[in-house]
Amino acid sequence: MNDHIHLRKALGKWVIRTDAAVLGETLNAIELTEGTRDPVIYFPREDVAMVMFDKSDKTTTCPLKGEASYYSIVGPNGTLVNAAWSYESPKEGLEAIAGHLAFAPEMTKVGQY
Repeated sequence: MNDHIHLRKALGKWVIRTDAAVLGETLNAIELTEGTRDPVIYFPREDVAMVMFDKSDKTTTCPLKGEASYYSIVGPNGTLVNAAWSYESPKEGLEAIAGHLAFAPEMTKVGQY
């Protein structure tokens, strides 16, 4: 794995929500730290209400992590377009985040409880 990215188990219970709904909660989150950027919490899909998510056509490529697929959150107050992303087949050393979702902080609230 690249020395620029670090993964660790995120301690405690983590909750992801929008203003309208709780989308998921987990004791099995992964914290990804990349350089000096703020840490990003990745939630296992089995702990997220995937029925509220639609996969979008958007993808991006990170030279360190690989290709990200994006998801829009469909809720009672509308759709949050491309509010979550996932690395389905991340680069070597980051396999732990496969099958996990991260969330755009400007559209969602991630908190530790």
